[in-house]
Amino acid sequence: MKNFVSYFKKAFILTLVLMVMCSVIYPLVLTGLGQVMFKKQANGNLVEVNGEVVGSELVGQNFTDDRYFHGRVSSVNYNTYTEEEAEDGTYGGVSSGSFNYGATNPDLEARVKESVADFKERYKDATGEELTEDIPADLMTASGSGLDPHISPASAEIQVPIVAANSGLSEERVREIVDENTSHKILGVFGEEKVNVLKCNIAIAQEIGELTADAE
Repeated sequence: MKNFVSYFKKAFILTLVLMVMCSVIYPLVLTGLGQVMFKKQANGNLVEVNGEVVGSELVGQNFTDDRYFHGRVSSVNYNTYTEEEAEDGTYGGVSSGSFNYGATNPDLEARVKESVADFKERYKDATGEELTEDIPADLMTASGSGLDPHISPASAEIQVPIVAANSGLSEERVREIVDENTSHKILGVFGEEKVNVLKCNIAIAQEIGELTADAE
């Protein structure tokens, strides 16, 4: 009995020590280091305009105005829903995810055809011309999360005429904005070039007078 009490006491003390170290001290140290050394990243790479948070560099948003760049297709609609959709149960709560369609799924084919047709219509309405070039695949397909904040440079380039025509900016200026908000490959080798849709659209909004302060 004496040995049992002794072992139990040691085990209990060890459990308490590990609980305090792993559940209190370790998280506090990491949080403190994160706030000191990587404050922006630790807080979610938030983007502020006029002192107000308008989004995150890491989470996409649903843009529908043709004065701005549109992001990728989203199976969760970037968590944007109307009051009616919330009331009738269409809105399932904040979430992420993809359609998970197989390559031969007829629903995928139908959805892509609809997205392609919509884009061609937007292009013709803006430019008065038929779109003759291929639409980049990433612009017509959903990401795994449905919240991808980036598009490829090619997907931005094909939207330049639409954005320019509707915003009143020159295509040259719109391309400059895209370039200013493009992340390039690390060391010119690793990763892919990508354009942040939110940051591009903030810059456009500033150019056309919708916003007056720089994003932070």
